[in-house]
Amino acid sequence: MQPLTTEILSATPEGIARAAALLKAGALVAFPTETVYGLGADARDGRAVAAIYAAKGRPAFNPLIVHVPDTGAAQRYVIWSDTAERLARAFWPGPLTLVLPLREGHGLSSLVTAGLGSLALRVPAHPAARALLQAFGGPVAAPSANRSGRISPTSARHVLAGLEGRIDAVLDDGPCPVGVESTILGLTGAPVLLRPGGLAAEQIEAVLGETLAAPEAAAPITAPGQLVSHYAPAAPVRLNAARAEPGEVLLGFGPGACDLNLSESADLAEAAANLFGHLHRLDALACPIAVAPVPETGLGRAINDRLRRAAAPRGA
Repeated sequence: MQPLTTEILSATPEGIARAAALLKAGALVAFPTETVYGLGADARDGRAVAAIYAAKGRPAFNPLIVHVPDTGAAQRYVIWSDTAERLARAFWPGPLTLVLPLREGHGLSSLVTAGLGSLALRVPAHPAARALLQAFGGPVAAPSANRSGRISPTSARHVLAGLEGRIDAVLDDGPCPVGVESTILGLTGAPVLLRPGGLAAEQIEAVLGETLAAPEAAAPITAPGQLVSHYAPAAPVRLNAARAEPGEVLLGFGPGACDLNLSESADLAEAAANLFGHLHRLDALACPIAVAPVPETGLGRAINDRLRRAAAPRGA
């Protein structure tokens, strides 16, 4: 692909208007959400959506999340349900993606859904994302704004490190407060936790009054973020490490000596917010990365999910 000049836009009314104009012209614009920076394109424009896959080097069988400004907009594209309504009332806007059956005549590019009969939808809470969606006035397909399989970006600097010259603009509004991608819940049948994320599964279960099922181990990919190897640094990653071996750097959690600490106080929300930024910093040292154990509760489920995928054999 021909190199582009990537504009850096501030999250001012002028910058947001410019970002919206670029999206309307079929361009690619990275923008902040409360989870990570997304790489946005008009979800109705097949050429623009194809450019997302090309810029990221993303497999075409891996579907995208569509971002909309509110529940009413979401209902134009999917068959809504009482369960979806309860969850949207409780958690939208916020870090929850719902996968629902496509509505006939939805008007979206088939590349968004990777040819599936369902669609992943989210209403983001970040003020800049919401302002951009309102200014654009349409659905925005937006996976994380990084090269496919690599560490997700939680700052404009991370976006530029991987995609400068491959996208048209990045809307810079500082670091993302949540720091891990949205939780994805499948609602094409009984509720299924397709990907742990920035909303703890326990909170969803409290609203639904039931325990969420997990996807079958051999099930095909039905939502973003399900590839075995994903969110990966260039360096190898070793999990549940009590200490660093010679030549390794240690990503810590809780009290103790380490090279970088996700949270010295063992706060899972702080650890989630720091996860990708710390992985970027350690990866720049070009050393293998050892990671201290993180509890498998609350946001720890999302953190461990990302770490397991980062440590998985490449090409898996």
